[in-house]
Amino acid sequence: MVALPQDLPGSPEYVSKLRYAWRVCSVTSLGLVLIGVSGSTLNVALPAVVRHFHADAFASGWILLAFLLVNTSTLVFFGRVADLLGRREVYLTGFALFTAASLLAGLSPNVWFLIAMRALQAIGAAMILANGTVIITDAFPPDRLSQGMGVYIGTLSVAQLAGPTLGGLVAEAAGWQWIFWVNVPAGLIALVWGAFTLRKVERGPREPVDALGNLIVFAAMSAALIALSEAGSRGLGSPVVLAGAAITAVLIPLLIVVERRASHPVLNVRLFGERMLAFANLASFCNALARASLILLAALYFQAARGVDAVTAALGVLPVPVGMALASPVTGALGRRISPYALSVGGALLGTCGLGVLMLNTAPATPYWVIGIGLFLCGCGSGTFLTGNTTQVMKALPPGSLGVVNGFRLMVMNVGIVLSVALTLSVLTSAVSPALRAQVYAGTLSRMSPVAVDQLMDGFQRTYGVLFCVAVAGTLLAALARSRKIPGVPSDAGDAGSQNDPDDRDSASR
Repeated sequence: MVALPQDLPGSPEYVSKLRYAWRVCSVTSLGLVLIGVSGSTLNVALPAVVRHFHADAFASGWILLAFLLVNTSTLVFFGRVADLLGRREVYLTGFALFTAASLLAGLSPNVWFLIAMRALQAIGAAMILANGTVIITDAFPPDRLSQGMGVYIGTLSVAQLAGPTLGGLVAEAAGWQWIFWVNVPAGLIALVWGAFTLRKVERGPREPVDALGNLIVFAAMSAALIALSEAGSRGLGSPVVLAGAAITAVLIPLLIVVERRASHPVLNVRLFGERMLAFANLASFCNALARASLILLAALYFQAARGVDAVTAALGVLPVPVGMALASPVTGALGRRISPYALSVGGALLGTCGLGVLMLNTAPATPYWVIGIGLFLCGCGSGTFLTGNTTQVMKALPPGSLGVVNGFRLMVMNVGIVLSVALTLSVLTSAVSPALRAQVYAGTLSRMSPVAVDQLMDGFQRTYGVLFCVAVAGTLLAALARSRKIPGVPSDAGDAGSQNDPDDRDSASR
């Protein structure tokens, strides 16, 4: 029998690497499930938490925004820290921190302590998210990466599938505290399995962390979120809104200047001067901006407009995660025959069509099957786009830049998620009077006058219209993200089934 060359399909080395890769995929998928379930349960159960603490509209929004802000502003930081201290160590520390913060969140004596624990959860989640994609990219052979990525992204769909139902049931049956406490056993299992499975990776060179860049990113994001969250209630001419917008406008060019001069910048803009990477990341930003608040928006629609309970609302939003759960693994399998570029564009187009259906059907009397079709199309589009876009970007990265660039990619996407929630809540609640905005978050507006419900319906239509326009822009950007040769990467790196040099890929994580 002729011995097969090392790392070719069928060789013992290749089979061994593939087995390890699927074990790694199970670990990283657990991390994504943990974070996905946590977020989607709270999206549905938010009214129960708001009612328990009698929170006002500002605090209600920040129960969600605190997590998103801290998570987004620390993603690149922990990508760099993992390069210095070890990816396995930082990843497992993230599991431990997220689990501990979840336990404490359920013990919160007031809403602001809960918001602080959400911020602590976000730090643990950043450690997990900044490293999960890199770990799985490094583990899989290049020709199987799309399959691994499809399963990895598909677990987010499973999390979003289970999360809303779990959140509705827990909020109604056991109390809001268990929304956070269900993370504790799952986090401990993920921590133990990760410690048992993941191999230690040699640490990278000790390079300085861009503390000033991280600080500016956090300050700019905070100012932008405060401006967006207050625009709906206080108006665009409010001093708070104007101040937040002005600070953001000053800090963004300052960040670019600081990052160009930093020896190891948190945002290495030079890595994204290539056309494909630039447009692919902009498309990811628009996709996140259009889709991230969809489950929250639909859950509020069912509870605040139709007056249903949390369990019924949770069942109502299921078409989104069902669509993602079906589309992600199918897309991963198709990735060996269809280019990630085509999958990315097709997914963006599907999501746009779904938002178009929802935009045209927001009345309380709209048959559920119409809303369900819109939500399902959005879910299928998200699952297809995320798998295609992630594979497209990760295959095109120069050797040695996986950690920082993946952190940047996730941060760009998470900026879209943060802005999506803030923008959605601001546009939606701007349609009702200030006195009624807290009733929207508490899910009790339907008990008020029919006039208030009609005003809210205008808000839903306006919000879906804004998200639809963003999705159209994202589709155009995805279409512009054609692969071209990048220095240090084979010319077929962006195509399905490309064969990157395994040695380069192995060294990238080190």
